[in-house]
Amino acid sequence: MPRPKAGEVLIKTKACGVCHSDLHVIKGEIPFPSPCAIGHEITGEVVEHGELSDRKTIERFPVGSPVVGAFIMPCGKPISMYSMGGLAEYCVVPAHGLTILPNSLPYSESAILGCAVFTAYGAMAHAAQVRPGDSVAVIRVGGVGSSCLQIARAFGASDIIAVDVQDEKLEKAKTFGATATINSKIEDPIERIKEITGGRGVDIAVEALGKPLTFSQCTQGVRDGGKAVMIGLAQAGAIGEIDINRLVRRKVQVIGSYGGRARQDLPKLVKLAESGIFNLADAVTRKYGFEEAGKAFQDLNQGKIVSRAVVEIV
Repeated sequence: MPRPKAGEVLIKTKACGVCHSDLHVIKGEIPFPSPCAIGHEITGEVVEHGELSDRKTIERFPVGSPVVGAFIMPCGKPISMYSMGGLAEYCVVPAHGLTILPNSLPYSESAILGCAVFTAYGAMAHAAQVRPGDSVAVIRVGGVGSSCLQIARAFGASDIIAVDVQDEKLEKAKTFGATATINSKIEDPIERIKEITGGRGVDIAVEALGKPLTFSQCTQGVRDGGKAVMIGLAQAGAIGEIDINRLVRRKVQVIGSYGGRARQDLPKLVKLAESGIFNLADAVTRKYGFEEAGKAFQDLNQGKIVSRAVVEIV
């Protein structure tokens, strides 16, 4: 069993999200220390605090408290992120990366708040800075992309365009706030985006897959001065190309975004979910038992999961 250090909390894991980032690690597409326990999108129950943890932390997270953890876990250093090894019965998380989970929210569905929703919120609130009336295109609407649709709707975006290659995902996207859908397998997504926006392009385009093709679609789909926000992780060494003259002359902004701000944003996401503004029940479409974790990632790799899946470890 892992042991918490000062400022860390031992969690009895209840559920862990099935994320494409972990699939990259499994396939060796992203460098990561191995052997390792994957999983970075968890809910669970506080079991123990590390020795020398401060009194305020212990009072904030009493033993027995239900919590949700963010995959970016601040520890007082300039940058800190690691996998908490959430696909296990117990895991250790820095206290600053946790938020209390209210009793009204279930462990299973709430696990996705710590990565899929957290990543989407960071992209929409901080990188894109979505405002009421903005037009938004989300290119690929898996777990993170579909969360972007819900956050865009919550922020008052007008045209919300979902782009994918699977009709099932596009149909589901409508329940998350998409006002238009484009199957880029049979339609030119750039032409359709311009058609929907009166020839301008969208104010904000979000790339949520991490492929050179979708990177290009994202940069081409925005209007003059628009924001192309990249949140999809790619295989190590993947290169995205862009028309330099268009970038310069049309003042296109290309922005990378990697999650949100754990201490400030995760409590906000819990409130959005508790109020129903963010619909967790619709966002989680598959649940697997702990012994089915391998199958969950096989299904993810084969494109069989619409939106997000979770592994229940209870």
